[in-house]
Amino acid sequence: MALVELPPDPPPDLPRTLGDLRASGWRSEPVHEELRRNAAARIAAGQPLVEGVLGFEDTVLPQLENAVLAGHDIILLGERGQAKTRIVRSLVGLLDEWLPVVAGSELRDDPLRPVSRFARDRVAEEGDATPLEWVHRSLRFAEKLATPDTSVADLIGEVDPIRVAEGRYLADERTIHFGLVPRSNRGIFAVNELPDLAERIQVGLLNVLEERDVQIRGFTLRLPLDVVLVATANPEDYTNRGRIITPLKDRFGAQVRTHYPPDVDTELAIVRQEAQVPEALPGGPRVLVPPYMAEIVAELSQVLRRSPQVNQRSGVSVRLSIANYETLAANALRRALRLGEPQAVPRVSDLVALQASSQGKLEIEALEEGREDRIWQAALAQAVSEVFRRRVDQSGLGQVVAAFGEGRVVHVGDDLPAEAYREVLAAVPALRGPVAQLAGGEEDPAELAAAVELVLEGLHLGKRLNKDEAGGRAVFRGRG
Repeated sequence: MALVELPPDPPPDLPRTLGDLRASGWRSEPVHEELRRNAAARIAAGQPLVEGVLGFEDTVLPQLENAVLAGHDIILLGERGQAKTRIVRSLVGLLDEWLPVVAGSELRDDPLRPVSRFARDRVAEEGDATPLEWVHRSLRFAEKLATPDTSVADLIGEVDPIRVAEGRYLADERTIHFGLVPRSNRGIFAVNELPDLAERIQVGLLNVLEERDVQIRGFTLRLPLDVVLVATANPEDYTNRGRIITPLKDRFGAQVRTHYPPDVDTELAIVRQEAQVPEALPGGPRVLVPPYMAEIVAELSQVLRRSPQVNQRSGVSVRLSIANYETLAANALRRALRLGEPQAVPRVSDLVALQASSQGKLEIEALEEGREDRIWQAALAQAVSEVFRRRVDQSGLGQVVAAFGEGRVVHVGDDLPAEAYREVLAAVPALRGPVAQLAGGEEDPAELAAAVELVLEGLHLGKRLNKDEAGGRAVFRGRG
């Protein structure tokens, strides 16, 4: 997990007073215009609008570009694990790096057009000598996960009793402790899972964004806020479990539909980008995930998304693929550490460990108790079989099957050292051809072991070998 980076210090040559700012020629600009200007520059330069989002180049991103260029507030609709939050957070990169504000202002007041009582009074009193602060773009983004207990005070604000006790009147704007929306002035405010927000809270949110006033305990305050609103929602929640009130729904100029990776290659690219798998431990084994094993992980998610026995309204998140990839590597690493091997390479026998990382990420629709495990195992078997057929030439497997017809028995397992598989190749020379297709001519024992297991498992799933298994151990024999 990456550490959160603190924003940098502003460059020393930026204007420090209102007079200096005016002399520099700086001009105020609404946030929508700022996003449009920077987005247009990226598009013209052939750069992506958001970084690190794969598989959306021809579908989601064009719609997003249109929405930003049109100056619209945006709602992203999609099932869990479709990069909605990443897209929302990436929009911060379209803001200017530095923004001048009146020093000490809670609402990031524009020095040329202050909106809060504090900033207006300070500019009126100090004029061109008004001190400025420069806010980094990373601080101009506020995000709220909508929950039923979210209050008006969280989003809009509340009267601060401490400020009242200090002698201010309730009618004084300076008694208010502002919530997230006013504090997002001149920035982006994001609401995740918007339908979960209570309808009465949505009304308050609409009042701020549309009517530009704040109503707190009967006190109405005009605040011409400059905020870009971005929200996310699950399509199922959007229509059934929760709802967005019609006036607020109408506030969004663009509704962008996200989706899951359309193919295995895209899913794999996302997994390799996001998974946290060390290349090696200090003084320990090197971790290597063969391409075909990574492909099985991605294929499993694709199979589950096509399964009628999995609740597709809930979805099969890409996080399932990422967690399974990390678990697969971890199981191989655990074996290498126990056996003192220099290289940790996942095998088919390691796939049983993926059930732990899959549980909780799937909603399987099964009436019989225990059937969920069988559905998952069937999906895994289908993923292994499909990768095996793509990766291994099926025409050369007859000799392997014939070798087992002579009463040959082969033991495999997630506890066997890699060197044991050299004995398998010596006993069944016909395996060398298909194993070489997978291992690419590599003679490393750990990589050979992974290839041997996939060939044997593929033949079993094709009903050409018998298999007796218990946990991560198995015995393969002929079907005669």
